[in-house]
Amino acid sequence: MLKVCLAAGSGVVAGVAAYGFVDERHALGLTETVISVSGLPVSLSGLKIGLLTDIHRSQWVLAEDVHEAVRMLMRARPDLIVLGGDYVTRGDRQYVGPSADALSGLSAPYGVFAILGNHDDDHDMPAALMSRGIQVLRDARTDLGIRGETLALAGLRFWTRRFADIQAIVKGAAGTTILLAHDPRRLTEAVTLRIPLVLSGHTHGGQIVLPGLGAIAAQKFPVVAGPARQGNTSLFVSRGLGTVYVPIRVNCPPEVALLTLQPV
Repeated sequence: MLKVCLAAGSGVVAGVAAYGFVDERHALGLTETVISVSGLPVSLSGLKIGLLTDIHRSQWVLAEDVHEAVRMLMRARPDLIVLGGDYVTRGDRQYVGPSADALSGLSAPYGVFAILGNHDDDHDMPAALMSRGIQVLRDARTDLGIRGETLALAGLRFWTRRFADIQAIVKGAAGTTILLAHDPRRLTEAVTLRIPLVLSGHTHGGQIVLPGLGAIAAQKFPVVAGPARQGNTSLFVSRGLGTVYVPIRVNCPPEVALLTLQPV
């Protein structure tokens, strides 16, 4: 009886893994979410931000996978686009150019902006993105004039964690500030600094989410996927596009996110 149960259990695991490899990791969808932003001017209500993150271009995440995400996001017609980091895996240089090439079809009325994740190097990847017309915010801020208001985008490198360093980037920002941080754990600093919105990735939504157990690999994060709010700070964490370590997704399909801002 024990052997039968073990065999049945092994079969279930193998079946789930096969499904996660063959089907779900390619089941890309558009996630449309309304995000409440403290202090957002009424004139910026309805502003749409496209968020695409964790590309992980590799032997498992092909150019066509990225092209499909780009087409999906462009059909959604966002006002501006944010790329949330991890364009390759473990800094693999053979995919730096191909990843940037696949993203080069992105455009939006107010621009396309990128930050760096923990798998990105600090030279080749940003250079490749910038050469394709994508502005990379490496511990930097840019102020956008939109509908007569100022929207400040503050972008962090993954390894920038010190409160004083983050504070220096947002100091003096006018209008509404959005913190672009690959790691959602930067929510802590954002709350203290009274930043009204944080956009993140990094978690892959857990990538493998098991019934009754949840996203075991992502339990250290304050939010694994989707919208959340702490105090006056809103957060959205995208499940991202690619995979890392194992090319499998279970109960956690890849996504392109379209976020519509509203005042609160």
